Amino acid sequence: MDPVLSSEVLAKLRRPRPYPAVSLVMPTHRREPDNAQDPVRLRNLLAEAEKALTSDPDVPRERRLDVLDQLNRAAAEVDLAHAEDGLVIYAAQGEHQVWSLPRTVPERVVLSDTFLTRNLVAAHAAEQPYWAVAVAADRVSLWSGDPERTVEAVRDGFPLTRSLEPQDVEREQRIGDVPSTFRDEDTRQFLREAHEKLRAVLASAPRPVYLLGTSEALGLVEELGSLGPDTVTVQHGGLADGPATAVHAAVEPARAARAAATVTVLTAELDAARGRREYAGGIDEVWRAAKEGRARLVAVEDDYRTVVREEGGHLEPAGDGEEGARDDMVDEIVEQALETGAEVRFVPGGTLDGQGRIAAALRY
Repeated sequence: MDPVLSSEVLAKLRRPRPYPAVSLVMPTHRREPDNAQDPVRLRNLLAEAEKALTSDPDVPRERRLDVLDQLNRAAAEVDLAHAEDGLVIYAAQGEHQVWSLPRTVPERVVLSDTFLTRNLVAAHAAEQPYWAVAVAADRVSLWSGDPERTVEAVRDGFPLTRSLEPQDVEREQRIGDVPSTFRDEDTRQFLREAHEKLRAVLASAPRPVYLLGTSEALGLVEELGSLGPDTVTVQHGGLADGPATAVHAAVEPARAARAAATVTVLTAELDAARGRREYAGGIDEVWRAAKEGRARLVAVEDDYRTVVREEGGHLEPAGDGEEGARDDMVDEIVEQALETGAEVRFVPGGTLDGQGRIAAALRY
């Protein structure tokens, strides 16, 4: 997902705009032959948006032309050849944004005075991002990863580099003063600087951290102080220059083990909540708990989507295209839960068998 969704970015997306703020949402496909339909679907949705703008009497002509121009600019930036599972386009007077999502989304065009953000928020929550830090004596690199891929993050002073050329070659040749690289004070200072920069990254964008390097390099980093309980060390040197695929492969066993352990703890937590009668299971119960701000923890299966309609203060199953049907209620629950301070965790399909594929531990 790019750009990075932070609380600041989300706040800007949610602020009111002069009507209309257009949100265009559609599922996309990563591989052939399914991705052949994506350009056609995008053209159809753009045409639907243009028709809605043209036929809306509340949209002044000048503003309509501006928003249509922003939509066309956004469409020109879409790279369907490297699509993920969902696409979101935002367009309003004087602005547009394009988001590629690693989670499928329902197809729709919405005109409002704010952008539709729930699909974006749910995709971000499901993404499970992490930081990987590859440590060497002359280079410390930062990598942004998730279960699918890893890319180098050039930000906040990373990558940090230095030369390993000796400062006093004649002295070293004369007395043989060649200390171990990781016992050298210059190296310590170099890694101390990297440690401080990493702490700044974690303060602004907290994520689990995987430290990659030789045992000697990792030992020195650990001496500099804890980076937090979500830090895991992986003894694998030679990755400070990448490539990204090798960094991802080195992290993946530790990430997968961590994810499995997290699911075990989560299942036990839900069972305990059930025993205390602080539990909600199924989309209707969880929806009401999230809406009322009672959800403390919400667990959702990765691939869970369902179509429902609201009836008498409850959610009932509905068919596609049925009047009043809602096909992104799961995403709406995720966004509502996060807004009220709940923790949201996505788990593999089948984890919540017998619990309606979505469950919550309640505050009361």
